[in-house]
Amino acid sequence: MTILRVAAFAPSQRFDRFGELKENYVARNAELVRQWEILRAIDGARTGIAIAKLAADRDVHPRTIRRDIDALGRAGFPLYDEKVNGTSMWKLRAKPFRSLEHAGMGVTELGALFFGRSVLTALTGAIFESDADRALMKVERAMPVASRKFTEQLPRVLNAKKNGRKKQDERKLRDVATRALDAITRQRCVTMRYSSISSGRTKDYAIEPERLSYADGGVYLTAWVPEYGQLRTFAMERIETLALTNDRFEPRPLPIEPFTNSLGVHTGPAEEIMIEFTRDAADYVQTREWHRSQQIEEREDGAILLRLDVCNDLPLRSWILSFGAQARVIAPASLAQDILAQLQQARDAYMPRVTFDSLQSAARSLQPRKAS
Repeated sequence: MTILRVAAFAPSQRFDRFGELKENYVARNAELVRQWEILRAIDGARTGIAIAKLAADRDVHPRTIRRDIDALGRAGFPLYDEKVNGTSMWKLRAKPFRSLEHAGMGVTELGALFFGRSVLTALTGAIFESDADRALMKVERAMPVASRKFTEQLPRVLNAKKNGRKKQDERKLRDVATRALDAITRQRCVTMRYSSISSGRTKDYAIEPERLSYADGGVYLTAWVPEYGQLRTFAMERIETLALTNDRFEPRPLPIEPFTNSLGVHTGPAEEIMIEFTRDAADYVQTREWHRSQQIEEREDGAILLRLDVCNDLPLRSWILSFGAQARVIAPASLAQDILAQLQQARDAYMPRVTFDSLQSAARSLQPRKAS
C-alpha cells in the first residue's frame, strides 16, 4: 500500500515521500535499539539507574528516556522506580514471567533468544533451525503478548550475515547431526560411512563421537577412532550414513575450544609464526583477535609485527595469502618459502603466458549465448 500511495505523487513529491518514509524507518530502528539498550542497562544495574544517567550515556534528552521507559512499560516489562537520596532509580522486577521463574531467566536473556536465532541459522543453516523455532515458541507462550511483540522486532535490527557457509543437503545434514548428538549425549558408539576428500575414497568407520563443532562455514564431528588410536575430525556433509550401536564408551578429555591451535579446521602442534603487515593493513589486523596467542608489535613506520602460536597448516597459509602484498612472513623460513612458491604460481597463471586482452576474450566466450 505504501508503494501505491507514493506512486500517486508527482516525481518531486514521490522523492520527498520516499525520503520521509526512509527517515521514519531509520528513526524507528534507532528507537528500538535505544529501548533495548535501556532495558539492558536497567536489568544490569543492581541498585537501579537514574534517567539522567541513561540520557547522558545515549546523548538524548531525559524526556526521550521517559518516553522510552513508558513504552517499555506498556509492552509489559515490569519497570518501577525507587527513591534513593531523592533520586528516582529505575529497576526491573526479578523473574517477571511466572512460568519461567524456575529457569531464573532475565528479561534481556529472553529477548536475546529471539535475535540469536538469526545468528544460529547464519552459522549452521537449517540444521537446528526447526528445533530453535520450537524452543522459542515455548518461551513465547510464557511471555505477555505485548512483551512478545517487542522482542519479535529485534531480529529486524540485529541480524547476521550468511557468508561462506558450505553448500549441503540441509535435510540430510540435520538427520545425521541429530543422530550424532544423540550418540554423544548417550555415550553410544556409532558406525559411519565417510567420503574423504583428502584420500578420495569412501570408508566405513567404527567411532566414539565426542563433539559437534562449527568452524569455517561448516559443522564438524570430533570422534575417537579406535582403529587409529586418536581423535579425528569429520566434516558432517561428507558423512553418508551414521547409525548408533549398543556399545557404549567413556568420554575422553577434549580441548576447551575446538581446533585450538589452528586458524581454521585442523588439529596439530603449534609453532611460533611471525608475520609483518604493512601500514595499510595494520589497523584491520590489530583491531581483531585472530587467535588467543597473538602478540602485536608496532613499528615506527606504521607497520606491525604479528606473533602467533598456531599450526603451520593450510588455513594459516590461505589467511596470509589473502592479504597479498600487505603481508610478509618473517618466520619460520619454511613457511615463507611456501608462501613465495604459491605467489609465484599465482603470477605464472597470469604472466607471461596470458595477456589481459586474452582473458577478456576468454570471459566473453564463456558467457551463455542468447537463444535465437
